[in-house]
Amino acid sequence: MSEVMSRRTLLRAVAGSAAALATTAPPAPAGAAPSAVRELEEKIQDGMTRYAIPGVAVGLIHRGREYVRGFGVTNVDDPSPVDGDTVFRVGSTSKTFTGTAVMRLIERGRLDLDRTVRSYLPGFRTADPVASARVTLRQVLNHSAGWLGDFFLDTGSGDDAIARYVAAMSGLPQLTPPGRVFAYNNAALALAGRLVEVAAGMPYEEAIRVLVTEPLGLRHSAFFLDDLPGATVAVPHDVDATGAPVAQPGYFAMPRSIHAAGGLISSARDQLCWARFHLGDGRAAGGARILSRRSMRVMQSRPGPGGTLFVELDGVGVTWMLRPTAEGPEVVQHGGDWAGQHSGFLMVPERGFALTVLTNSEGGPGLLAELFADDWALRRFAGVRNLPAVPRPLPAAVLAGYEGRYSATQIGFDGMPVTLEFDVVADGGQLSVRVEGQEGLRLTFYRKDYVLVLEPGGADTHSRANFVRGADGTVAWLRFGGRLFRRGGPATARRAAGAGLPFKPSALPYPLRLPG
Repeated sequence: MSEVMSRRTLLRAVAGSAAALATTAPPAPAGAAPSAVRELEEKIQDGMTRYAIPGVAVGLIHRGREYVRGFGVTNVDDPSPVDGDTVFRVGSTSKTFTGTAVMRLIERGRLDLDRTVRSYLPGFRTADPVASARVTLRQVLNHSAGWLGDFFLDTGSGDDAIARYVAAMSGLPQLTPPGRVFAYNNAALALAGRLVEVAAGMPYEEAIRVLVTEPLGLRHSAFFLDDLPGATVAVPHDVDATGAPVAQPGYFAMPRSIHAAGGLISSARDQLCWARFHLGDGRAAGGARILSRRSMRVMQSRPGPGGTLFVELDGVGVTWMLRPTAEGPEVVQHGGDWAGQHSGFLMVPERGFALTVLTNSEGGPGLLAELFADDWALRRFAGVRNLPAVPRPLPAAVLAGYEGRYSATQIGFDGMPVTLEFDVVADGGQLSVRVEGQEGLRLTFYRKDYVLVLEPGGADTHSRANFVRGADGTVAWLRFGGRLFRRGGPATARRAAGAGLPFKPSALPYPLRLPG
């Protein structure tokens, strides 16, 4: 039997060999999981095989009960079963821990959402001195700061890593005025981590432990594996050309400079505790008050500018994405992406529902799109649906207003910029997204400036995107995955590794791997 076949056989064999299902108050008898939970388990197991995901952990709150379960293995080369305490890097859901720490510091009078960043960091600046002086903490936390967000500079492992990163932000260009446009911004949340350090008087990771994880009893959540002795780690995996998962332990590493934007290591059980806290009134499970009711409401209200990030968003509150539904109840969500570590997290507070899913493969976004961007789980567990989107072809004359070359810049670990670019051309009533003439995606309109994202053959990616117009009313940007791609941008000087699209249709921005 070939190596590829043996790995695929391993995936099928272990997809159902998980730790026992955990429930609360009272424990369910064996085999007594509700039908909706069994359907979720089946979708996960099926997705693991289709998307080459060796391990998955899931946490669910539904009708007052909690379920935690693991599927598959941590590592195809050295398999151990995944369970509810297996740790993954949860990526950008870390931002909500940063936001919660900010709110605790606000309640102590050390920060204020509507004061400028320079109130706390007088020397702060980006390439635009006016924007640097105006931007507020609230805008930093709701992704409307406006400067280039894909800034992943590695500034070392010392306690000064975030301070050095923030100093290096002085070269970041301003894309849009502060407070005007939603554009997903990792750099802004790293800056928020520095504000936490200054206000708390300690390194960011220690501040999160003191202010958030320790008071909430999150024993399997930290930023360094050395702080989680004995933890079972879900090793990242890539997917090779044959469709088989390949262990890539080195992918787990992350620069300390961006911990506040995506560095937390956690388990499904701890993530479910996180959901329980943010569905509640600000108290920890033991009754200790962590945040006031007012602060809890602030985090999930008063969204900044809206748009799309795989789904339509009303905007972002204090780090929580606020997603509308056809029935009215709002979805509060995040999720995260890092190489070989992809996760989803959402809650519907009015329905008492929460779901988190952690994966250890570059195939993870495929499964997560089906469970989080598509509304199957929302319909099945919370009785709500995505806003309707009926595709309709547009005439060539209208599509011409969207055609052009689109580009964005990402700054890697080494501080070097990389251009991500593609062409958008009209084709058969839709738009075709092409890289060097090869179609990577199709965009079909369902209302003005808003599109469904399809595979070249027409299959649904479960993602939405939208075009953003400039002051003159013409299309200036394409917002895809939360990132802004400028229409009419410069030609590429340095390309991402490999052919095809320079990003994943269903993943948040994270660093590209480059040749050499």
